[in-house]
Amino acid sequence: MDKSGRIGRFKKSSAIAGEIYEAYIPKPLPPSPPLDMSHLYPLLDKATTAMGRLDGMSMVLPDPYLFLYMYIRKEAVLSSQIEGTQSSFSDLLLYENEEAPGVPIDDVTEVSCYVTAMKHGLERLKNFPLSLRLIREIHKILMNNARGGNKLPGEFRSSQNWIGGTRPGNARFVPPPPEDLMETLDKFEKFLHDTNVKMPALIKAALTHVQFETIHPFLDGNGRLGRLLITFILCNEGVLNQPLLYLSLYFKTNRQQYYDHLQSVRKTGDWESWVEFFLTGVIETAKQATETAQNILNLFKDDRDKITSYGNSAAVLAVHNYLQNQPISSTTKIRDKCELSLPTVLRSLRTLEAIGIAREITGKDRHKIFVYDHYIDILSQGTEPL
Repeated sequence: MDKSGRIGRFKKSSAIAGEIYEAYIPKPLPPSPPLDMSHLYPLLDKATTAMGRLDGMSMVLPDPYLFLYMYIRKEAVLSSQIEGTQSSFSDLLLYENEEAPGVPIDDVTEVSCYVTAMKHGLERLKNFPLSLRLIREIHKILMNNARGGNKLPGEFRSSQNWIGGTRPGNARFVPPPPEDLMETLDKFEKFLHDTNVKMPALIKAALTHVQFETIHPFLDGNGRLGRLLITFILCNEGVLNQPLLYLSLYFKTNRQQYYDHLQSVRKTGDWESWVEFFLTGVIETAKQATETAQNILNLFKDDRDKITSYGNSAAVLAVHNYLQNQPISSTTKIRDKCELSLPTVLRSLRTLEAIGIAREITGKDRHKIFVYDHYIDILSQGTEPL
């Protein structure tokens, strides 16, 4: 197949100092000629099956919201790490519990904004189409932090940006110039809404992600928003009942391949290789998420059994249940949420320490903070800062 017809055009532009550079304007979606699906169908079947298992897993969890709550935060940490933040999963939980001594506040605020943006987008999609307007709304929330305040939150750029290098003239990639941006975005939005385009939701998500990253419509936050779009499309198209599939860990682990595929689509029109990489990521990620959910279920059951065999205490079980929702928490918060006296909370936590379930991390006599170690270990896999 001759794929050259899929390649966009380069437009010569000049920078402030008069330096000439070439900005790339992509062809509108869907690709023409159409994707050759012959060798992609087996992968698509596997990916769809893996996602079905993951979606089914969410239905047998005793508290699917709990798993979702933690998994969204894991994705937020990973997606922000790709952009250079150094905050960890534990940092975010400490920050959200207002127990954040020593955590990188700018980094963790950025991650927290990602969580808020994701939740807002998913809620809005219940009665509002995935559109440029909604994308701008989400971006405004995503960039509502100290670093993003001067990057036009919620506004498409009116100046040239670039990826890699110190200026457009030596950049690795230069997206469409500002005068061509809205026309390119208009075609992008039409693809999102075009009911005549019949393709599986996973393929649509794969194409949309690359096109958004290529257009790079904002001054900052494009990578994080582009990864969010994958989840939004899969939920909006009804493929997932719960937003449990996130590819940031896969992209982080295979980041050079990821960047190479984006460039290859732009330079050669080889969408098929990108889709193959993307579907492989979906299969791996869905399997990992299913295993994570199962490991969490097993951990909670094993720890309940330990508590019961140690001497079935209703107070200890109540504190353990609370730590499933807040695996890093202070004694005062546990007291208030569990509606127990502070001495009862402290006795319960000593029991949980004795049987290896919880651990105190401050070393202080007052204002102690406890961590549900093994739970954090399961959730944190892959979130070590780059």
